[in-house]
Amino acid sequence: MAQDKKVEAITARDADFAQWFTDVCRKAELVDYSSIKGIFIYRPYGYAIWENIQHILDGMFKETGHENVYMPLLIPESLLQKEKDHVEGFAPECAWVTMGGVDQLEERYAIRPTSETLFCDHYKNIIHSWRDLPKLYNQWCSVLRWEKTSRPFLRHREFLWQEGHTMHATAEDAREETLRMLEIYARFCEEYLAMPVIRGRKTDKEKFNGAEETYTIECMMHDRKALQSGTSHYFGDGFARAFDIKFTDKNNQLAYPHQTSWGVSTRLIGGIIMTHGDDNGLVLPPRIAPVQAIVVPVAQQKEGVVEAAEALRKALAGAGIRTKLDATDRSLGWKCAEYEMRGVPVRVEIGPRDIAEGKCCLVRRDTGEKTSVPAAEAADAVKSLLDDIHANLFAMAKKNLEDNTFDLATWEEVRDMIQRGGGFAKTKWCGALECELAMKEKAGVSSRCMPFEQSGTTGKCPVCGKECTTDIYWGVAY
Repeated sequence: MAQDKKVEAITARDADFAQWFTDVCRKAELVDYSSIKGIFIYRPYGYAIWENIQHILDGMFKETGHENVYMPLLIPESLLQKEKDHVEGFAPECAWVTMGGVDQLEERYAIRPTSETLFCDHYKNIIHSWRDLPKLYNQWCSVLRWEKTSRPFLRHREFLWQEGHTMHATAEDAREETLRMLEIYARFCEEYLAMPVIRGRKTDKEKFNGAEETYTIECMMHDRKALQSGTSHYFGDGFARAFDIKFTDKNNQLAYPHQTSWGVSTRLIGGIIMTHGDDNGLVLPPRIAPVQAIVVPVAQQKEGVVEAAEALRKALAGAGIRTKLDATDRSLGWKCAEYEMRGVPVRVEIGPRDIAEGKCCLVRRDTGEKTSVPAAEAADAVKSLLDDIHANLFAMAKKNLEDNTFDLATWEEVRDMIQRGGGFAKTKWCGALECELAMKEKAGVSSRCMPFEQSGTTGKCPVCGKECTTDIYWGVAY
C-alpha cells in the first residue's frame, strides 16, 4: 500500500487572495516556475484546460469563415518601425535577438510581442484586388513581452494566445468584424467559462497601440477587481498606409484596405480560477474541465467494486462525458480531497451498498451536494448535473458582479468604494483625458470601458462636474 499523500492546505481565499491564487496554481499542478523569471511551464492539467479553450474557440472562429495561419517568430526591427504608434507602445517590452550563431546580426530581430506588422508585410504581397478581400486569418502561438512583474496566467513574459488579423474592403465591413469577434469572446466567456462580462469600448488612453478603436469584455473577479478578458481592435487603414497595402476596388480605383485584430490568451485560465475557485481549490466550469466526472470506487478491495466502477466510467465516456476512473491504492479521503482541489465538476462514487441497490452517488464540486441515482441512469444524470453546475457558477459570478457594481457621482465616492473592498464604479464621464488621469490619481482606479448599454441620462463628470451623458466603468484591474 503506497503511503497516502495529504493534500496540503491552501491559503484561505479571503485572508490573502494573491497567495490563495498562487497556491491553487501550484497545488492543482497547473503551472510550474522555469529557470527564467516570468516564464512559466504549463503542466499537463493546466495545458489541458487551454486545449479545451482552444478547441472551442477555434470552432467558433471557423464557423465565421476564419482560417488559421502561422507567422514567423522574429520581426526585423525595420519592419516593426513602420507603424510609429505601434512600435512606441511595444518597444519597452520587446526582447531582441542580436546574434545568429557566433555572428553579430546586421539588424536586430524582435521576438514577436504581437504580429500586426508581420501580417501587414504578408498582406501587401497577396492583396491586389477587391476579390482578394476579406482576408480572415487567425494565429495560435506564443508571444513574448518583457513584463517587469509576473504572476501565473495573469502576467507571463511568454504566454499562449490567439490573435486574429483581418483585412476588409471597407471601414463598415472592418467595424462589423471588430464587434462580431468581441461578441464571440463574450459568448464564449458566458456560455463556456460561466463568466459574465461587460461589453464596451476603451477610452483613447486605454486603446491598443495603433488602433482607432478598441473594444473589450471586462469581468469581475471574486476579489472585486477587473480582468480584461478579451479585446478587439479596429485599425482603420493606418497600417495599410504604413505598409503600402493597396487594392483595386470595384470602381477600378486604388484603395487602402481596413484592418482589425483581436485576441484572448491563457489569462482566461487565471480568470476561471479567480471567478469560481474557493478555499478548497479550483472549481472548473464543466464545459472546459479536462475531466468532467471522476469515478471513485468505495471499498474497492471488495469483490466486484472496481469492475462496477469501470462499467460506470465506460457508460459516462460513451455518453460523451470526459471521464476518468481512479482505482489506485490511494485512500478514499485522499481521492475526494484531490479531485475537489483540482475542481472536477462531478465525483461519482460506487461501493458495495450502491451495487446491491443498483445505484451510485453523484457529488457536485460547486455545492458539495450528494445525490443517489440508478447506475443505469448515471450518464443522463451527470449530463444534467453538468448543465446545472454551469448555470449555478454563472449565477454566483453574476451576483458578485451586480452586488459590487455601484452607481456613483463623485471621485470621493469611488475612492471610498475602493477602500471599502473594491468593485466597479459606474459614473458619467465628460471624455476629457485630464479627468481620466485624475480618477487614477485621486480615486486609485482606471477606466475599464464605456459600456455598449448606455443609459442615455444626463449627469455630472465625477472630477470636473461638467454635464455629460457618457456612462463609464472604473475599477482596479489585474
